[in-house]
Amino acid sequence: MNTYHIHITGIVQGVGFRPFVYKLAAELDLNGWVSNTLDGVHIEFNAEENVARFFYKNIVEKAPGNSRIYNHSLLKVAQSEFHLFEIIRSKESGEPDIPLTPDFALCTTCRKELRNPANRRFQYPFITCTYCGPRYSIAKELPYDRHTTTMQPFAMCPDCHTEYEDPLDRRYYSQTNSCEACGIDLKLVVLNTEKEYKNLNYTKIIEKAIELLAQGKILAAKGIGGYLLMCDATNGEAINLLRERKHRPTKPFAVMYPNVDYLGKEYQFNDEERESLTNEVAYIVLLRKKESTKLSIEEDLIAPGISRIGCMIPYAPLYQMILDRFQKPVVATSGNVSGSPIIFEDEAAIKELGSIADALLIHNREIVAPQDDSVISFTSINNQKIIHRRSRGLAPTYEYSPFLPTDKTILALGAQMKSSFSILNRNRVYVSQYLGDMDNYLTQNAYKHTVRHLQSILACKPELILADKHPLYFTTEWAQEKANEWGVLLHQYQHHKAHFAAVLAENNLLDANESVLGVIWDGTGMGDDNNIWGGEFFTYANQQINRKGHIGYFPFILGDKMPREPRISALCASYGMKDAEEIIRSKFTEQEWDIYQKLLANHTGLMTTSMGRLFDAVASLLLNIDTTSYEGEAAIWLESHAEKYSTPDLQGFEKSYFSAKDDLPENIRKYLITSVVSELKNGVPTDQIAYTFHISLVDLVKKVATKNATQHIAFSGGVFQNKLLTDMMISLLSNDFRLFFHKQLSPNDECISFGQLASYFISQKLSS
Repeated sequence: MNTYHIHITGIVQGVGFRPFVYKLAAELDLNGWVSNTLDGVHIEFNAEENVARFFYKNIVEKAPGNSRIYNHSLLKVAQSEFHLFEIIRSKESGEPDIPLTPDFALCTTCRKELRNPANRRFQYPFITCTYCGPRYSIAKELPYDRHTTTMQPFAMCPDCHTEYEDPLDRRYYSQTNSCEACGIDLKLVVLNTEKEYKNLNYTKIIEKAIELLAQGKILAAKGIGGYLLMCDATNGEAINLLRERKHRPTKPFAVMYPNVDYLGKEYQFNDEERESLTNEVAYIVLLRKKESTKLSIEEDLIAPGISRIGCMIPYAPLYQMILDRFQKPVVATSGNVSGSPIIFEDEAAIKELGSIADALLIHNREIVAPQDDSVISFTSINNQKIIHRRSRGLAPTYEYSPFLPTDKTILALGAQMKSSFSILNRNRVYVSQYLGDMDNYLTQNAYKHTVRHLQSILACKPELILADKHPLYFTTEWAQEKANEWGVLLHQYQHHKAHFAAVLAENNLLDANESVLGVIWDGTGMGDDNNIWGGEFFTYANQQINRKGHIGYFPFILGDKMPREPRISALCASYGMKDAEEIIRSKFTEQEWDIYQKLLANHTGLMTTSMGRLFDAVASLLLNIDTTSYEGEAAIWLESHAEKYSTPDLQGFEKSYFSAKDDLPENIRKYLITSVVSELKNGVPTDQIAYTFHISLVDLVKKVATKNATQHIAFSGGVFQNKLLTDMMISLLSNDFRLFFHKQLSPNDECISFGQLASYFISQKLSS
């Protein structure tokens, strides 16, 4: 009998992999051991060769559902004799070289046990097993074991310990294992009163919280990645109160429903959307309501002007207990003041959320990696998945690095808006959770905390830092500071080229033999000419990215005021067009008009090619959306308005403003605005104009691709969160071109840090 060694790498820790291997070994009567280490799972055992290969094959093919195997090997090693099969303590020497396991939503079995009066964890709001519960959010070190997580303070009671030691139990080696006898404490703090409910039965505490929800109060409840603010989604007064206190006048709220069956009564969703609601990530999914169905929620207050609602079901057992009792949907939004990061520490919650919430549900399991909920949508016709926010359940591991092996540890710090950072360490890529907009001091601190935490877990120190070219981005300034502190090089990359590099790398196109056209459309980013780019066309060939065109420059004025006021984008994008002036002038006071006209007449400052600002301009012209309260609001309204005219076949390019032209106009932006204004003055319905504007952009891409003789088109930038536009691209271009979209990442600025890594490797290829 020989001795064999199996090495498995991937997401294999915190997913029940060792218990799975143990049970399989027991079935085959094998002796040996299995262990977590800093580079994956190792297994050593005695067997004849045919049995060893059968064991190996079954491990790889029948691995636990939440695991992801990247690499695996079976080797014959020096003879050892084992007398039993055991799980041995994790080996902690050396440097970590493993993907990090994300947090997992409440599994179906635990959900049933939570509701089963005969189960000893009936109504225990922190029920978990090897297949569900927090992972990354509680991990302090690697490898993943109880003593390296924030579960370390909770000593298991005899019953839990028996489960933990029983190879046939679902909680065998479950590091988050606990119950009411030995587990996590819960309390309800009613703010601005002397009331505090603790040391009570969990259900009694939760019932007190539900009483407050029923009274129209706002509850902050601590979950897996931080606090969620909740209120009754059927109570207009409660929703308005939350908006007022959170300083969030119109930005959509997500809604949590008790279960997927409740959702099915009000929304239409396909198999992929249903799976996304109920899988181990438990996404917020943007859903369309059923036709001629009146939603039970106050939809106009929750998502004003938008055709889809962000829906989810409870992913934490505490939330499931609340919704099971309340039996109505609740608004469930990040526990923060708008513009600030999600709050995850209890003292900060009492201090910072005291002005918003009426009460806090607090537990004493510490969170070390705060995360918002992940958000996705699927396009209506082609079912293309779009990630709007990559966070809980997804971060921080990126599956399968597309980059060449390197001995360097590289830190890429991303952009300013919708920020993330990426670390390349030991040839593994880690992309952080969504970290928000870096204009806020608290968000900057949360960003630094998350960088330090991930560095600590990986036990790595960057030898190279990558950043955006914009000198005033917080991320760029901090990159320079850390480069000086650590004595390492700093490389900077243009924003939109990083977008393009990201989608190229995601689709394994860095070594593409054929030219790829990059369509990179977003709101803002400093260009190589120091103007504001955002409506760009690039080509990638021979390891070089070249700018091939744009939509046409127009003045960028008034700094941050312009993105917040679409009327200013309309004014700038149509400056000098007399027909447009008649529509736009009423949007300004006489004093404003005089000032802005003088400003534009003498403008020698920044210019922009931003597609985001062009969407703003058209939304202002068609829908009178002249001011906004959140980034992208006007574009979302314009998309929803165009959808009213849309049909399943999307018609064709005969609707395009460019349809009759053999060549594109010299200034695309000016031509589009002129066309929109002309149709508006001729009485064409605004939903039709909005639709035509979208279809014209698809025609624009087709004409640019044809002009550049490329059959490959890659899309990135925040504009491609637009589901209608994405559907149009696929339906009308895919017969003639190969289209590439983001897969694991969002097209918005969350992908920039990953794109900076890709840009570095492109530059290395070019110089080699």
